[in-house]
Amino acid sequence: MRLLYAEDEYQMAEAVTDILTFHKYTVDTVYDGQDALDYARSSEYDGIILDIMMPKLSGLEVLGRLRSEGITTPVLLLTGLDLGADDYLPKPFAMGELLARVRAMLRRREDYKPDVLTFGDLTLDPKTCVLSCKEQSVLLPNLEYRLFETLMANQGMYLSAEQLLTKVWGYDTDADVSTVWTYLSVLRKRLVSIGSKTQISSKRNIGYILT
Repeated sequence: MRLLYAEDEYQMAEAVTDILTFHKYTVDTVYDGQDALDYARSSEYDGIILDIMMPKLSGLEVLGRLRSEGITTPVLLLTGLDLGADDYLPKPFAMGELLARVRAMLRRREDYKPDVLTFGDLTLDPKTCVLSCKEQSVLLPNLEYRLFETLMANQGMYLSAEQLLTKVWGYDTDADVSTVWTYLSVLRKRLVSIGSKTQISSKRNIGYILT
Protein backbone atom coordinates (compact mmCIF):
# COMPACT_ATOMS: atom_id res chain seq x y z
CA MET A 1 0.00 0.00 0.00
CA ARG A 2 1.34 3.41 -0.98
CA LEU A 3 0.86 6.43 1.29
CA LEU A 4 1.57 10.14 0.97
CA TYR A 5 2.52 11.73 4.31
CA ALA A 6 2.81 15.52 4.75
CA GLU A 7 4.31 16.86 8.00
CA ASP A 8 6.50 19.93 8.55
CA GLU A 9 7.96 18.78 11.87
CA TYR A 10 11.01 16.83 10.68
CA GLN A 11 11.48 14.66 13.79
CA MET A 12 7.80 13.70 13.80
CA ALA A 13 7.91 13.03 10.05
CA GLU A 14 10.96 10.78 10.42
CA ALA A 15 9.44 8.79 13.30
CA VAL A 16 6.09 8.25 11.59
CA THR A 17 7.73 7.36 8.27
CA ASP A 18 9.93 4.79 10.01
CA ILE A 19 6.93 3.20 11.74
CA LEU A 20 4.85 3.05 8.56
CA THR A 21 7.78 1.65 6.57
CA PHE A 22 8.40 -0.98 9.25
CA HIS A 23 4.76 -2.07 8.83
CA LYS A 24 5.31 -2.60 5.08
CA TYR A 25 3.77 0.63 3.77
CA THR A 26 5.49 2.51 0.96
CA VAL A 27 5.65 6.14 2.06
CA ASP A 28 6.36 9.37 0.18
CA THR A 29 7.07 12.03 2.81
CA VAL A 30 6.86 15.77 2.10
CA TYR A 31 7.24 18.77 4.39
CA ASP A 32 4.86 21.46 3.13
CA GLY A 33 1.38 21.75 1.72
CA GLN A 34 2.37 22.68 -1.82
CA ASP A 35 4.50 19.56 -2.21
CA ALA A 36 1.66 17.50 -0.73
CA LEU A 37 -0.73 18.89 -3.34
CA ASP A 38 1.72 18.35 -6.20
CA TYR A 39 2.48 14.76 -5.20
CA ALA A 40 -1.21 13.91 -4.70
CA ARG A 41 -2.06 15.30 -8.12
CA SER A 42 0.75 13.54 -9.97
CA SER A 43 0.63 10.02 -8.59
CA GLU A 44 -1.74 7.35 -7.33
CA TYR A 45 -1.90 6.77 -3.56
CA ASP A 46 -3.98 4.38 -1.47
CA GLY A 47 -4.19 6.96 1.32
CA ILE A 48 -2.98 10.43 2.30
CA ILE A 49 -1.99 11.67 5.77
CA LEU A 50 -1.99 15.47 6.15
CA ASP A 51 -0.91 17.64 9.04
CA ILE A 52 -3.13 20.72 9.22
CA MET A 53 -0.52 23.35 10.10
CA MET A 54 2.05 23.38 7.28
CA PRO A 55 3.96 26.03 5.30
CA LYS A 56 2.71 27.26 1.89
CA LEU A 57 -0.66 25.46 2.11
CA SER A 58 -2.44 24.09 5.16
CA GLY A 59 -3.67 20.53 5.24
CA LEU A 60 -7.22 21.84 4.95
CA GLU A 61 -6.35 23.83 1.84
CA VAL A 62 -4.70 20.78 0.28
CA LEU A 63 -7.71 18.63 1.07
CA GLY A 64 -10.15 21.21 -0.30
CA ARG A 65 -8.28 21.48 -3.59
CA LEU A 66 -8.00 17.71 -4.00
CA ARG A 67 -11.72 17.20 -3.45
CA SER A 68 -12.62 20.09 -5.80
CA GLU A 69 -10.53 18.39 -8.50
CA GLY A 70 -12.31 15.08 -8.05
CA ILE A 71 -9.45 13.28 -6.29
CA THR A 72 -11.20 10.90 -3.89
CA THR A 73 -8.18 9.26 -2.22
CA PRO A 74 -8.99 8.73 1.50
CA VAL A 75 -7.42 11.39 3.73
CA LEU A 76 -6.45 11.24 7.41
CA LEU A 77 -6.05 14.72 8.91
CA LEU A 78 -3.77 15.24 11.89
CA THR A 79 -5.44 17.60 14.45
CA GLY A 80 -8.82 18.36 12.88
CA LEU A 81 -11.79 17.35 10.71
CA ASP A 82 -13.18 19.48 7.89
CA LEU A 83 -13.68 19.79 4.13
CA GLY A 84 -14.31 16.12 3.43
CA ALA A 85 -11.58 14.34 5.36
CA ASP A 86 -12.32 10.69 5.98
CA ASP A 87 -10.92 10.76 9.54
CA TYR A 88 -8.87 12.86 11.92
CA LEU A 89 -6.37 12.19 14.68
CA PRO A 90 -5.56 14.84 17.33
CA LYS A 91 -1.93 15.41 18.29
CA PRO A 92 -0.16 14.06 20.27
CA PHE A 93 -1.11 10.54 19.28
CA ALA A 94 0.18 7.04 19.99
CA MET A 95 1.76 5.24 17.04
CA GLY A 96 -0.55 2.29 17.59
CA GLU A 97 -3.57 4.58 17.20
CA LEU A 98 -2.11 6.06 14.01
CA LEU A 99 -1.62 2.59 12.52
CA ALA A 100 -5.18 1.65 13.40
CA ARG A 101 -6.52 4.78 11.72
CA VAL A 102 -4.41 4.16 8.62
CA ARG A 103 -5.69 0.58 8.33
CA ALA A 104 -9.28 1.80 8.69
CA MET A 105 -8.70 4.48 6.04
CA LEU A 106 -7.34 1.92 3.58
CA ARG A 107 -10.28 -0.43 4.19
CA ARG A 108 -12.62 2.40 3.22
CA ARG A 109 -10.73 2.81 -0.04
CA GLU A 110 -11.13 -0.89 -0.81
CA ASP A 111 -14.87 -0.57 -0.20
CA TYR A 112 -15.19 2.58 -2.30
CA LYS A 113 -17.30 2.18 -5.42
CA PRO A 114 -16.80 5.19 -7.71
CA ASP A 115 -19.71 6.75 -9.55
CA VAL A 116 -19.97 6.77 -13.31
CA LEU A 117 -17.98 9.68 -14.76
CA THR A 118 -19.66 11.91 -17.33
CA PHE A 119 -18.52 14.55 -19.80
CA GLY A 120 -20.57 15.94 -22.67
CA ASP A 121 -22.20 12.99 -24.44
CA LEU A 122 -19.92 10.45 -22.72
CA THR A 123 -20.15 8.20 -19.68
CA LEU A 124 -17.27 6.16 -18.27
CA ASP A 125 -18.07 3.32 -15.88
CA PRO A 126 -15.14 2.61 -13.50
CA LYS A 127 -16.57 -0.81 -12.58
CA THR A 128 -16.61 -2.11 -16.16
CA CYS A 129 -14.12 0.25 -17.92
CA VAL A 130 -16.79 0.82 -20.59
CA LEU A 131 -16.88 4.18 -22.39
CA SER A 132 -20.32 4.96 -23.78
CA CYS A 133 -21.96 7.52 -26.06
CA LYS A 134 -25.71 7.08 -26.32
CA GLU A 135 -26.21 3.55 -27.69
CA GLN A 136 -22.58 2.99 -28.66
CA SER A 137 -19.88 1.78 -26.27
CA VAL A 138 -16.35 0.42 -26.17
CA LEU A 139 -14.40 -1.50 -23.55
CA LEU A 140 -11.16 0.33 -22.76
CA PRO A 141 -8.03 -1.70 -21.91
CA ASN A 142 -6.35 -0.81 -18.63
CA LEU A 143 -3.98 2.00 -19.67
CA GLU A 144 -6.48 3.53 -22.09
CA TYR A 145 -9.06 3.52 -19.31
CA ARG A 146 -6.71 5.12 -16.77
CA LEU A 147 -5.66 7.81 -19.24
CA PHE A 148 -9.22 8.71 -20.19
CA GLU A 149 -10.34 8.55 -16.56
CA THR A 150 -7.61 11.06 -15.69
CA LEU A 151 -8.83 13.44 -18.39
CA MET A 152 -12.44 13.10 -17.21
CA ALA A 153 -11.51 13.58 -13.56
CA ASN A 154 -9.69 16.83 -14.41
CA GLN A 155 -12.41 18.50 -16.46
CA GLY A 156 -11.62 22.11 -17.32
CA MET A 157 -7.88 21.64 -16.64
CA TYR A 158 -5.08 21.27 -19.15
CA LEU A 159 -2.74 18.38 -18.34
CA SER A 160 0.68 18.21 -19.96
CA ALA A 161 2.01 15.00 -21.47
CA GLU A 162 4.47 14.80 -18.58
CA GLN A 163 1.65 15.09 -16.02
CA LEU A 164 -0.35 12.41 -17.78
CA LEU A 165 2.70 10.17 -17.88
CA THR A 166 3.25 10.35 -14.11
CA LYS A 167 -0.46 10.12 -13.25
CA VAL A 168 -1.11 7.06 -15.42
CA TRP A 169 2.24 5.29 -15.75
CA GLY A 170 3.84 6.45 -12.46
CA TYR A 171 7.18 8.02 -11.56
CA ASP A 172 9.24 4.87 -12.11
CA THR A 173 8.03 4.03 -15.60
CA ASP A 174 10.38 3.40 -18.50
CA ALA A 175 7.81 4.95 -20.85
CA ASP A 176 8.20 8.48 -22.18
CA VAL A 177 5.85 11.17 -23.47
CA SER A 178 5.73 9.57 -26.92
CA THR A 179 3.80 6.73 -25.27
CA VAL A 180 1.26 9.26 -24.01
CA TRP A 181 0.88 10.69 -27.52
CA THR A 182 0.29 7.20 -28.92
CA TYR A 183 -2.42 6.41 -26.38
CA LEU A 184 -4.10 9.79 -26.90
CA SER A 185 -4.24 9.04 -30.63
CA VAL A 186 -5.87 5.68 -29.90
CA LEU A 187 -8.43 7.31 -27.59
CA ARG A 188 -9.31 9.89 -30.24
CA LYS A 189 -10.10 7.02 -32.61
CA ARG A 190 -12.21 5.39 -29.88
CA LEU A 191 -14.28 8.58 -29.59
CA VAL A 192 -14.88 8.61 -33.34
CA SER A 193 -15.82 4.92 -33.32
CA ILE A 194 -18.67 5.47 -30.83
CA GLY A 195 -19.91 8.65 -32.54
CA SER A 196 -19.00 11.06 -29.76
CA LYS A 197 -18.74 14.81 -30.32
CA THR A 198 -16.27 15.06 -27.44
CA GLN A 199 -12.69 15.72 -28.45
CA ILE A 200 -9.29 15.51 -26.78
CA SER A 201 -8.00 18.99 -27.58
CA SER A 202 -4.46 20.22 -27.17
CA LYS A 203 -2.76 23.57 -26.77
CA ARG A 204 0.90 23.84 -27.71
CA ASN A 205 3.24 23.90 -24.71
CA ILE A 206 0.29 23.68 -22.31
CA GLY A 207 -1.35 20.26 -22.55
CA TYR A 208 -4.52 18.28 -23.21
CA ILE A 209 -8.15 18.77 -22.22
CA LEU A 210 -11.56 17.31 -23.03
CA THR A 211 -13.79 19.65 -25.05
